[in-house]
Amino acid sequence: MNKKILSAALLALVMVAGAGCGQKPAVGPAHQEAAQQPDDSSVNAAQPDQTDADAQETQEGKEAEPNQEGKADEPGKPNKPEQNAEHASEQKQTIEVYYTDPEELELKKSVKEIKFAKESDKYEAAFKALQVSGDAKLIPLWGKMELKSLEFKDGMVTLDIHMPDEARLGAGGEQFALDALTKTMFQFKEVESIELLVDGQQLESLMGHMDLDHPIKRNGN
Repeated sequence: MNKKILSAALLALVMVAGAGCGQKPAVGPAHQEAAQQPDDSSVNAAQPDQTDADAQETQEGKEAEPNQEGKADEPGKPNKPEQNAEHASEQKQTIEVYYTDPEELELKKSVKEIKFAKESDKYEAAFKALQVSGDAKLIPLWGKMELKSLEFKDGMVTLDIHMPDEARLGAGGEQFALDALTKTMFQFKEVESIELLVDGQQLESLMGHMDLDHPIKRNGN
C-alpha cells in the first residue's frame, strides 16, 4: 500500500515538471519594443556622415570655381596676364624738357623721364612733360594749353592745340614757348619738322607777337 502511494506521488511530480517546461515565458511590451528598434550605433555605422560629405563637396566646388575670365586660378600664376604684358612693354626714356623761371627772363632746362607704350607715343609724352615741371622754380610755358591731337609721320610732328585766353603770354613768353617746344621735340633725331595748329588752323602767329612758320623746321631750314 505504501509503495502504491509513493509511486503515485512521483508520477504527479513528473507531470507537474513536464507541464512547467512546456510553457514559454511571456514577453512584456517593453521587451518587444526594444527588440524591434535597432541599435543607433549600428545605423550610424551603416550610413556615412552626410555633413562631412556636404562639406567636402562644397570645398571641391570652391577649388574648381573659375575666375572672372572663365579659367580656374592656378597657384603662382596671375589672373590677368595681359596686364603684365602691358607693363613689360612699357618703355622709359630720359629727355631734356624746357621751362622758364618765375620772372620769364630765361629758358631753363630740366631732365625728365617719360614713359610710353609704343614708339609713336613718346612725342605726346614729351609734350605732356612740357606742361608740368614739378618744381616751383620752373614754370611750364605750355601748361594751360589743351592738346587735341598729336601725330608723327614722315619726320613731322603735327600738334593741334586749343589755346584758352589765360594761356596767352607776352612777346618774351611766346618766344620762350616756341623755343621750349622746338628744343624738346628736335632732340629726337627722327623729328625733322613741327607743324603747330590751333584748333585745326594754321595761324600766322601763335599769340600775336612772333611769326609762326608752317612747318617749323630743324635749324630753320
